[in-house]
Amino acid sequence: MTGQPLTEKRKHPRFPVQFRSSFSSVNLVGGEGLLLDLSVRGCRVDSKTPVRPGTELRLQIHLFQDSTPLEIAVASVRWSQDQQFGVEFLDVHNDAWKRLCRVIKDLEGPTPEDPPGPGIRRLHITPPRACQDGLLSP
Repeated sequence: MTGQPLTEKRKHPRFPVQFRSSFSSVNLVGGEGLLLDLSVRGCRVDSKTPVRPGTELRLQIHLFQDSTPLEIAVASVRWSQDQQFGVEFLDVHNDAWKRLCRVIKDLEGPTPEDPPGPGIRRLHITPPRACQDGLLSP
């Protein structure tokens, strides 16, 4: 294990997912993997391609089959262990940021606004906390 933090330092929850991903770095590394965890600021990737902490990658996340990949312009590898590594998103262009926020909102799921009435259930869905009111910007 290299670069793995000893204590949990995440500020934003990660959601378990399974999205196909691809990544590349200028003249250093390139490969494909399976994205296993996703948050507004980073993710965990399972890949047979070894990647070292400190490497900056361009990351493409294939959210849905046949859709345009979500592109993270710059993601920095923070840790690697066996065939997995974690990245922090450093540069996400505006359109990709909005799309990432929508995906996180969907992963957070709905929350009940009112107790269910007789045969009626109303749900209130809020944007991801990190994406609301400019708390985070791309």
